[in-house]
Amino acid sequence: MKLNREQAAGRIMVALDYPDAASAEALVRSLEGIPCFMKVGMQLYYAAGPDFVRSLKERGYKVFLDLKMHDIPNTVKGGANSITKLGVDVFNVHAAGGVQMMKAAMEGVEQALAGDAKLQPPLVIAVTQLTSTSQQVLNEEIGIGGSVQDAVVRYAQLAKEAGLGGVVASPQEVQLIKAACGTEFRTITPGIRPAGADLNDQTRIMTPSQALQQGTDYMVIGRPITAAADPRQALESIIEELI
Repeated sequence: MKLNREQAAGRIMVALDYPDAASAEALVRSLEGIPCFMKVGMQLYYAAGPDFVRSLKERGYKVFLDLKMHDIPNTVKGGANSITKLGVDVFNVHAAGGVQMMKAAMEGVEQALAGDAKLQPPLVIAVTQLTSTSQQVLNEEIGIGGSVQDAVVRYAQLAKEAGLGGVVASPQEVQLIKAACGTEFRTITPGIRPAGADLNDQTRIMTPSQALQQGTDYMVIGRPITAAADPRQALESIIEELI
């Protein structure tokens, strides 16, 4: 699959894993003009709050709010309602919460959309298994039998049943998910490491071009960009790899 520059940039979600808004802002400024997604996770959101998300949206960025909601259905419904009102483009819940919880998230989205015609429907996705989860951890610590791939596909099928638009999974499971849930069911893949980059705490990884060949829709990339001596050049190099 060949992409043009804008398409390639639009497949990349830069993980703003920073402890405060000022640090994240410096990275955002360094990438100005590149039409990538910005991913705001727990660390930054808990420090900077919804105002930082609003500021990204005001500057025209697409935002993936990565809070991995996992609670009783009514609580997740309320959380999804609030997140939708923020205007984010993508947010996630944990598939381990079950079908009713995921359906409740979609109900929260619909309530928010019904109350404000200016809002756009976000893509709601479910976390399957974290890319740091190994076979041993899955079986011996989490207590789920079988392979990681089996567990991921099962959660993806539950997410689709609940009406979600996709899942977070490692690039190694993309083709299995597409086969089970259809090519329109989106996959967002962390665990992306350019050739030669440190693995850090990831175990199920691929390079950007390998992930694209597997058919993933979006790839989350953090430290290979944010910890680089020149983050803009690091992102540009990844974009070049995809076109």
